[in-house]
Amino acid sequence: MYRYLLFDLDGTLTDPKAGITRCVQYALEKFNIFEPDPDRLTPFIGPPLAESFQKYYGLDSAQAARAISYYRERFETTGILENEVLPGIPGMLEALAERGKILAVASSKPEPYCIRILEAFGIRDYFTEVTGAEMDESIRCAKPDVIRECMRRLRIPEDEKDKVLMIGDRRHDAEGAQACGIDSLGVYFGYAGEGELEAAKADYILCTVPEMREFLLSH
Repeated sequence: MYRYLLFDLDGTLTDPKAGITRCVQYALEKFNIFEPDPDRLTPFIGPPLAESFQKYYGLDSAQAARAISYYRERFETTGILENEVLPGIPGMLEALAERGKILAVASSKPEPYCIRILEAFGIRDYFTEVTGAEMDESIRCAKPDVIRECMRRLRIPEDEKDKVLMIGDRRHDAEGAQACGIDSLGVYFGYAGEGELEAAKADYILCTVPEMREFLLSH
């Protein structure tokens, strides 16, 4: 029975596509890179920004740092709320809390942004801890580091790691869970590519929010 449920944020609790892709477009334009199709930018949802700018648009580490700065110019004022909570999530969180589950957020997004988004949707109080990256993404950027810090804050004993479940929509969530010695639930209603969660060896894989709710309440 899982007692501690660690949720990714983007693509798992909320749909941030509009805000993230528009902010990536804004940042890329500073480098004279124009990407009109937001669907081509959905791989930016989930992984650390520095990794994505380098992987998908060939920026070096210094350029990626500048791109993140440009991204945040728009994100902090506008993009952060170009977002929406996924249907069924608030009711699921309420039901899980009533069952005595300990809920937390473990995201690669900077922690202050995570908190602002959860507060904007009125779901912050369901979570005992909200753990994210540092603002400069130099600390707690990789998903295993985020998960470890979240578990440390929750004071989870070593002998209760089998009661911890990481829930997320990208391979980073499943791989981070494996690195921390805990189980993972991968969900395909977010932004994983076809076969991504299977390749990452998520322990469980589901496709809808209702399926996730039923699973978490029964396990």
